[in-house]
Amino acid sequence: MTKKPKISAKERDQISVLLAQGSSFRDIAKALDRSVSSVSEEVKRNSINGEYQSIAAQELSAKRNTSSRRANPLKDAGVYSYVLDKLRCGWSPEQISGRLKRENKGQTIICHETIYSYIYSPEGKKRQLSQYLVRSHYKRRKWHSRYLYHRGIANRVSIRLRPKEVDTRKVFGHWEADVVEGRAHEGGIQTLLERKTRFYQANLLEAIDSEYGVRAQRNILVKFPKSARKTLTLDNGKENYNHDRLTSWTGVSVYFCDPYCAWQRGANENHNGVLRRYIPKKADIKDLSQEDLDSIIQEINGRPRKCLKYETPREAFLKELKSLKKPKCSDST
Repeated sequence: MTKKPKISAKERDQISVLLAQGSSFRDIAKALDRSVSSVSEEVKRNSINGEYQSIAAQELSAKRNTSSRRANPLKDAGVYSYVLDKLRCGWSPEQISGRLKRENKGQTIICHETIYSYIYSPEGKKRQLSQYLVRSHYKRRKWHSRYLYHRGIANRVSIRLRPKEVDTRKVFGHWEADVVEGRAHEGGIQTLLERKTRFYQANLLEAIDSEYGVRAQRNILVKFPKSARKTLTLDNGKENYNHDRLTSWTGVSVYFCDPYCAWQRGANENHNGVLRRYIPKKADIKDLSQEDLDSIIQEINGRPRKCLKYETPREAFLKELKSLKKPKCSDST
């Protein structure tokens, strides 16, 4: 089925005459061999103060078409500079677009699809802009995580017994954790993520075992008020054998994912993927200092997120902490 051309100037003359004669949209559509919706949309879009005149309608249409064919928004010097700067900081096109919209009071400055189109355009390929994306592929790859399930974890509590409020991500203080391994499994990074705000934290591990793991988890959680550390969801790795000690130290309730179900800690897995952009799998973690790692985590927490309405995790987390400190009003006696 061939697509009909846009309404011409001659047809607009006919519409104007037929409307003046009192014809309905249905009658006009038959006369022009157009759909009723096409005629209705034409009159609606190109009328001025409720009155349709063919000359004015043609000018409005021409002006709109010229505007739609304007130069790529990235060619605007300010937008172009902003987009490139944030891409180099590791922001995704969607984060860039959303943040611009937030900063301009809801006005869409540039669509994330436009940024993607530019990145993969001949000019974008020449500038190698795809290197700044999380994965520089035309199509996203499916990732399959593999876990070794250790039945020997004492007092292991299944994620199926975890409070339902954790699943909603609407309640603050619920965390999930994982370990990013170093080259040849030498050393690693213990990561934790607060589920509601996507606030991400990380500590270096000298070795991936239960002693170093539980201490790193404690060092991260004790920095925050008790009401900001309600539950922690772990995988079944050896670094989590001492979870009872973590509960004793911090008061956090610990739950374990089902085997081979990385999606049950999906946000943490995703952030570990972002961390891998800074620290590739072949990188030697022993050359990394905690200070350097903190700088990376600070940058990751400074990126706006769509799920937070383009607030940054740092902004969202601090807002939640501030709300915890507000005194509750007591009833007068």
